[in-house]
Amino acid sequence: MAVHPPRAEAVVDLDALRHNVTLLAGRAAASGAATMAVVKADGYGHGAVQVARAALQAGATWLGSCSLAEALVLRDAGITAPILSWLEAADRDYAPGIAAGVDLTASSVRELGAILDAGHPRVHLKIDTGLSRNGCPADEWPDLVETAAKAQADGRAEVVAIWSHLACADEPGHPSVDAQARRFQQAYDIATDAGLDPKRHLANSAGTLNRPDLHFDLVRVGIAMYGLNPLPGKEDLRPVLTFRSSVALTKRIARGESVSYGQIWTAPRDTTVALVPVGYADGVPRLLSGRMDVWLAGRRRPVVGRVCMDQIVVDCGDDDVPVGAEVVLFGAGDRGAPTATEWADTIGTIDYEIVTGMYRPRVTRTYRGAR
Repeated sequence: MAVHPPRAEAVVDLDALRHNVTLLAGRAAASGAATMAVVKADGYGHGAVQVARAALQAGATWLGSCSLAEALVLRDAGITAPILSWLEAADRDYAPGIAAGVDLTASSVRELGAILDAGHPRVHLKIDTGLSRNGCPADEWPDLVETAAKAQADGRAEVVAIWSHLACADEPGHPSVDAQARRFQQAYDIATDAGLDPKRHLANSAGTLNRPDLHFDLVRVGIAMYGLNPLPGKEDLRPVLTFRSSVALTKRIARGESVSYGQIWTAPRDTTVALVPVGYADGVPRLLSGRMDVWLAGRRRPVVGRVCMDQIVVDCGDDDVPVGAEVVLFGAGDRGAPTATEWADTIGTIDYEIVTGMYRPRVTRTYRGAR
């Protein structure tokens, strides 16, 4: 039976991921902190189970997921490392998570009550220190701590940690980081005054790289683990994901002929165009129309005309580009190909959005460096 190449393929380099985790875990360990590898959103579009295994091999000792459903996927795959889950709908049944040994987050007395009703949980209490998303407001924090401390004293729960999340750690010197650190310390003091002895975790990827004073007991690394730098400047991080396709068809078009919907590009000369069977249904933002290149046949070449749902068109000039030739839409950038960060900068978004956009049914995910 013939094996046909995928029309849209996300190639995940697990060796690059291990390199990144080793670097980040080393930074954390220098401060005495452990490392949580965040694998929410199916591992930022890279594949949660495969990424989790590689991260644990490289020095991470915890895993982080947004939802309990994501955490249970990891448990179903046989992963036994500690996992923290942190955001659920109001009516979530926490019992399956407690039974699977997943640590749960409480950001309110109501939420903690629902968790306690489901069993004997391991709980992390989240304090809002200034991001104003999930997390307990400061004026409600003493009640949450008191309720949690009583539950622990009664043998109904184990309070593992308190935690929060930084809003601007990717902007070195931003005053909010120190302000959040002060609020976090105040929350910790309230917890210890109530008789708790929790671990602390506050630093995200950027905080792990540039604020060792905020590493505490545990850091949570996300985007940097996938090789995308959240900070200005150079870090030895290797992008993990390559998005590629291949040439499906080539044709010569005459000067004056237009390409794709709206005819926004017209050939200034006779030229060869190559059709690539990926589009915005596969994660190529339509906003990149007329603003992107691909790596094809040894060089960068411009995509012309509008990005369509299922296809893009590349101007190849007079080069003879064969059908079936590999097309790299973004990758590590070491050979000159575009990167996810370049896409993000071009359309005014962040590279997180680009790589998680690869989490699509039509994109085939393959792995290099599996062990």
